[in-house]
Amino acid sequence: MTDVRATYRVQLHPGFTFDDVAGIAPYLQALGVSHVYFSPFLEARRGSTHGYDVVDHSKLNDELGGNAAYERMSTALADNGLGQILDIVPNHAAIGRDNKRWWDVLKHGRDSRYADFFDIDWDAPQEDLRGKVMAPVLGEELERVIERGELAVGEEVGEPVLRYYEHLFPFAPGTAPERGAEIDWRALLARQHYLLCHWRRAARSINYRRFFDINDLVALRMEVPEVFEATHRLVLSLVEDGHLEGLRVDHVDGLHDPQGYLEKLRKRVGADAYLVVEKILEPGEELPRAWPVEGTTGYDFLNVATGVLIDPAAEAAMTSIYQAFIGETTDLEDSTREKKLLVMRSIMASDIARLTRELIRVFENEGWMEATQQVADEARVALAETIAALPVYRTYISPKGRAGERDRAILKDALATARRNAPHVDQEIFDRLSVVFLEAEGNEGRAAFVARFQQASGPIMAKGVEDTLFYNYNRFVALNEVGGDPGRFGVALPRFHEIAAEANQTRPRSMLATSTHDTKRSDDVRARLALLSEIPDRWRAAVERWSEMAVRHRTHGLPDRNAEYLLWQTIVGAWPLDAERAVAFLTKATREAKRHTSWLDPNPTYETALESLARGVMGDEALRDELEAFVTPLIEPGRINSLAQVLIKLTYPGVPDTYQGAELWDLSLVDPDNRRPVDFAMRRALLEQALAADASAAWERRDEGLPKLFLTAKTLHLRRRRPQAFEASSPYEPLLADGPAADHALAYLRASELAVIAPRLPIGLREIGWQGTTLELPEGRWRDELGDRDLQGGRIELAELLDRFPVALLVRS
Repeated sequence: MTDVRATYRVQLHPGFTFDDVAGIAPYLQALGVSHVYFSPFLEARRGSTHGYDVVDHSKLNDELGGNAAYERMSTALADNGLGQILDIVPNHAAIGRDNKRWWDVLKHGRDSRYADFFDIDWDAPQEDLRGKVMAPVLGEELERVIERGELAVGEEVGEPVLRYYEHLFPFAPGTAPERGAEIDWRALLARQHYLLCHWRRAARSINYRRFFDINDLVALRMEVPEVFEATHRLVLSLVEDGHLEGLRVDHVDGLHDPQGYLEKLRKRVGADAYLVVEKILEPGEELPRAWPVEGTTGYDFLNVATGVLIDPAAEAAMTSIYQAFIGETTDLEDSTREKKLLVMRSIMASDIARLTRELIRVFENEGWMEATQQVADEARVALAETIAALPVYRTYISPKGRAGERDRAILKDALATARRNAPHVDQEIFDRLSVVFLEAEGNEGRAAFVARFQQASGPIMAKGVEDTLFYNYNRFVALNEVGGDPGRFGVALPRFHEIAAEANQTRPRSMLATSTHDTKRSDDVRARLALLSEIPDRWRAAVERWSEMAVRHRTHGLPDRNAEYLLWQTIVGAWPLDAERAVAFLTKATREAKRHTSWLDPNPTYETALESLARGVMGDEALRDELEAFVTPLIEPGRINSLAQVLIKLTYPGVPDTYQGAELWDLSLVDPDNRRPVDFAMRRALLEQALAADASAAWERRDEGLPKLFLTAKTLHLRRRRPQAFEASSPYEPLLADGPAADHALAYLRASELAVIAPRLPIGLREIGWQGTTLELPEGRWRDELGDRDLQGGRIELAELLDRFPVALLVRS
């Protein structure tokens, strides 16, 4: 098995290329990671800032330097003992002129040799769309576009093309107009294999499956062998020749058959390759045991690591503060259902429409009921309510319709809830739907529908919950993270140990992350926000005072109190925060919330009021003084929380990942804020100083971020020297403290030779102190890796152990 000890995630783009990674190879080696973990680097849309919009799976991205630069980088990494892990995107591809397969489909329609590559419904019910691919790019209705003369004929690489601003389309063979000829646009367009239409039409009737609701990312039919081969050939060759030692599979839940795909991929990359999947696990959900992967990309761990820093006893108080501030009583379960239904009525209505048509087709083929409009309408409601009731992203019934007991139980419960929430729907529809789900094995039509249903439920959960609910339910936003559950208020210490022990038994090589390119807040922001659970009374008084002072910055009662409450938490978590970053985050957050404004229908009045509030607050000297007075005492305990989180990540069962730049304090918000340029020159200089410093000196320089870098490097170097302490077979044992501050000590053993001690709830700890609180270490000689001293096993005083640095890492000689 490939020895993946620790990874470092880099985000490639035209401003940070293969050669730039080669330049930081010595730094990453000195930091102590074993592998560089890359964002997608196959040929993407021009100017892509993330690489998930692949247009050509057979090429390395030219804007990153292409083959030559990749080889230079690979040599530099190998010279520094660093391996490579790549993020791959099997679910979808970007459309446009650069995607030659998509271009061929637009040109030849369903007769294209690539028609089966993409998940297109060629038999859409709308007459003007039948046999065509929707192209929802127009800013107005077609008649108005033609009248305004916005369509034109041009030439691209020697081929005549139809041009609408930056959008290009091919002509079907033999239909290109002659140069200078007068064009009857309606007649010409009728002969094409695509339908130009207003962009708003996509939400209700687009006829190809997308990545979530993004029109220019079309789903690939990875279940087709030819598609798998064509899209994986280059990646597999890079694995075969030793360039790549691992893969991260993006959006695995979007695939027709995740297990089948992963089994095929594992067979092709071999047993030694490191393989993880981007999979959101809801509380209590396990990664399917049959999947041949090491584990997930770490969102499940992320929420446990943050959760253990939160005081569960504060839940009632924080709920009361939130509801009093916004003037509403919120029910999370009802809100979850409401937001999932909202996205199914709006941005993903086309997905539900297609799913409904396929269900009605099953009903007809089975001879159960006629396809009347009423049946279709009620079936749509039944499907929407069933998806809204699912507690997980998706189930994993096999392509042949075989359902495991867990999936059967989940669907039975969801159907029961859907029945209660839709009493007006003919109950026979629910009865038939139950048969389709639970008796699909051996029935091709039912199994095909179930597969489609499973592909739809995940994106709806993502858009309805993480991208809508999580920006509406602002009770305590430290909990509103990817893969999180805002209703689960913290993780008690005994439960943390149970989860860690389970991880060590089931997926001991899963990836561990605390910040990623997709997190809504960085680990340091969440670590500081967690402190609010320790001081709810102070928090209540502060937000009430700030809100009174901010009245003069509000506009006719706008924005709403919920957005204002989000603003105060954001300022506290990310302070010091400038107005530009605050406005950018709040604009994105409120558009995602879809309550007063949205990406589809921006509300200028509301957004102007929101911006005025944010700029007014950030420019109000008296208010800034009050904010700073509140935040300043939280900075140091927030940093202690951050160090605890880092140490846990680096020693917990699994493979720790460091997100680019996050080895220093990083108070980033959601993308693109978390993808700002990283100053590696500064980090390289600081790392040399951190490696030469002792614990006390590192802590003294905490304003520079040196403690986080010091802890990261020291622990990663230990992983390199003592790999046996972190192996998959290494036992995990809780260490329980005794004394007045026992509940503030999170401690455990790995392989009986590594002891980890981290504080939690540091504000309360400051009042109690470590004096009189002890831990019992196994007998023997121990080395304090951070404090640079030797200890004897037995009972140790935490006040003495933690006198030089807030956390401790001990190794038995």
